[in-house]
Amino acid sequence: MIYDGHAYCFPDQRGDGGFADPNEFRRHLQLGMAGHFQSAWRVEDRSPADSGGIVDLSRGLTFDSLRDADFRPAGHGRFEWTVEGVDYAKQVMPPSVIDMTYTAENLVAEMDYAGVDMALLHRTPYLGISNEFIADSVRRFPSRLQGLAHVEEWLVQPEPAASIEKVGRAIGDLGLVGLQFLTNYPALYGQMEPWDSPGFQPFWDAVAGLDVPVFFTLGGWVGKAPASDAARLEAYIEELRMVRRWMERYPDVAVVLTHGFSWRMFLDGDKLNPPDEVFAAAPVDNPNFYLQVMFPISLGKEWDYPMPQVRPTLEELVRRIGADRLIWGTDIPMVMRHFTYRQSLDFIRLYCDFLTTDEMDLFLGGNMVRLAGPPLENR
Repeated sequence: MIYDGHAYCFPDQRGDGGFADPNEFRRHLQLGMAGHFQSAWRVEDRSPADSGGIVDLSRGLTFDSLRDADFRPAGHGRFEWTVEGVDYAKQVMPPSVIDMTYTAENLVAEMDYAGVDMALLHRTPYLGISNEFIADSVRRFPSRLQGLAHVEEWLVQPEPAASIEKVGRAIGDLGLVGLQFLTNYPALYGQMEPWDSPGFQPFWDAVAGLDVPVFFTLGGWVGKAPASDAARLEAYIEELRMVRRWMERYPDVAVVLTHGFSWRMFLDGDKLNPPDEVFAAAPVDNPNFYLQVMFPISLGKEWDYPMPQVRPTLEELVRRIGADRLIWGTDIPMVMRHFTYRQSLDFIRLYCDFLTTDEMDLFLGGNMVRLAGPPLENR
């Protein structure tokens, strides 16, 4: 069983994304693209540019820092904006995303060609917040797809009862198999309390009672970036400690850290150099802690297939965490701006000969099958 633990389907980015107010969706989309590490360029001559036309970085990454520049999804996986009559673009999705949507049919076609049996649909507000959209994608391919629920993180504290009801319906009625929680979104709405603070506890107590895994996507910070690399690292380590504290409070809940560690932070020439403090802070010793491994989406811009530079880090993850708690994922379709979908699998399947057959089976699918449970058609 080959199971992609991190895939996407999403509605037309030119629509409302499931938000009651399409302008709110557009703010999320513009902020997400402004902060993305992909390079921007000037459309007329493809000369290098930056994202300064759509965000005032001197004010940090917040909704208030967004500039009015006719930001728009332009088709073929790219986003454009206009400053003083000059058009700029950033390519965050591959050009094959022609109409700025990615359907279950698109995904399953890629899965068929690459030899992937199942995939788990992930969530992020700038790709849409509708649980019904994800559930419908799963229903169209119930033996191939499973999906994560999402509750607007910024509503958990002010509307705890409604948030609890929403996640309960997504799991119990719509058949979604876990919750994805993006930790930086409450701060975008002025809620600066940690996401494990008392205001979140009624929600987390309810989630823990659902007996599903929680997928945490760590946000780092909102607003101005830390003043130094050391401060940035400490902020990240503190959030890993928060995951550890959360797991101590809810010891029976399986937790998946999406995207793995913040690998771009640890680039060191032609290698990765994550400090020991990262492994000490993260709950790698907890048998319910899982780490996603998806180097091509994070580092495909830096290193080509088959990415031999990450092999020492992969071996370290197997040694420190164990192949029985690592999850292969891709971020499809976004990963295809760097690697093909098949290459995203083959860089593990064909080039990680340090893994035994049993370890490979767990890493590439067995662990996700155990976490997600049976597909919808078998329930």
